[in-house]
Amino acid sequence: MDKNDKRYFSYISILREELVPAMGCTEPIAIAYAAAMARKVLDKLPERVQIEASDNIIKNVKSVVVPNTGNLKGIKAAAVAGIVAGDADKVLEVISDVDDDARRAMADYLSTKEVTVVASKSGLIFDLIVSVYHGKNSASVQISHYHTNIVRITKDEEVVYHTQPCDDVSAENNTDRSLMNVKDILDFAVSVELSEVEDLLQRQIDCNSAIAEKGLHGNWGANVGAVLLRAWDTNDIKVRAKAMAAAGSDARMSGCELPVVIVSGSGNQGLAASVPVIEYAKELKVDRETLYRALIVSNLVTIHQKTGIGRLSAYCGAISAGVGAGAGIAWLHGGGFKEVAHTIVNALAIVSGIVCDGAKPSCAGKIATAVEAGILGFHMYKNGQQFYGGDGIIQKGVENTIQSIGRLGRIGMKETDKEIIRIMLGE
Repeated sequence: MDKNDKRYFSYISILREELVPAMGCTEPIAIAYAAAMARKVLDKLPERVQIEASDNIIKNVKSVVVPNTGNLKGIKAAAVAGIVAGDADKVLEVISDVDDDARRAMADYLSTKEVTVVASKSGLIFDLIVSVYHGKNSASVQISHYHTNIVRITKDEEVVYHTQPCDDVSAENNTDRSLMNVKDILDFAVSVELSEVEDLLQRQIDCNSAIAEKGLHGNWGANVGAVLLRAWDTNDIKVRAKAMAAAGSDARMSGCELPVVIVSGSGNQGLAASVPVIEYAKELKVDRETLYRALIVSNLVTIHQKTGIGRLSAYCGAISAGVGAGAGIAWLHGGGFKEVAHTIVNALAIVSGIVCDGAKPSCAGKIATAVEAGILGFHMYKNGQQFYGGDGIIQKGVENTIQSIGRLGRIGMKETDKEIIRIMLGE
């Protein structure tokens, strides 16, 4: 793929739109971002706050620690963090610079001010509105479809910013992701001038490796990464690859104050898509250019799968990322289209259907399982074994299988998602 092909720059744009840093689980951080922006518009500390959130946001914020808050959890904590200490200009790193005085101010605000949460009635999978009030003055910020997509801002009940509505699947930043396919991804990975994307990939390596290392020390969630390394042979790269990815999630889900470079709007997916590939690159002693190109494969394969599913679903996004990591690992071992395609199909046959029940410590276990499936999918084909079209939801051809999984996650699991949320809310 050369620069005369419009797809070349589309793939670069997709990577630039997707591989961005975020501190903490992206749903509470989106709430903090909206709240910080609302306070900025109001231009004074609000006396009252209301957060209106869709069910999937409630699901993903309920059980996760918001970083830099002193171990506070939940929607109210995320909003108050953005109001008291947020810098809206930093977007998904909105609460990356918080001192002890600010943390005390958050706790005081939560205990003395009126902060309420109501369910969104919009019908959108991803929708939140943070409204703030001071005397007769008010402001609100609405984010819909994905984590940084501000669609409406009001001040004193007058609309000061508004964008056209769009549906959840097509609501991406700028670039059409429907053009993606595995063959093009591999062509792009081997032909792109690395100077175009090197800064993104190196930041991903640095950030995600750092939080993975952090997750192996201290007491983070259920310590899945550390348990894996204690229970199995640490000299086995297959164990290390999934343990390190899980360790990053251990830390992230428990409020670690290190940023993660996300993929498909998710830090857990960013970790699962990158850390196993980084570990395999160390094991195989490949050069930095080869690692960069393998990460391009894993990131884009992850994004390609998620395009049909949507940002939030009852289908666990870590599965897409673990499968993406398997594709990157297959490529690191010299695999071409056939090897990568079979790795993807094999892995999807094994783990598709694991549910998303919100952000919390068990995400680390799901990441480990997804990465293991990606690695197994590669070794199956390497040993002359594969799953075939007609085996359950698997279709003949990698693109047909990816479309089937998109249909499963986007359409087939809608009722599953509603039931998961009812269970989580005790209804």
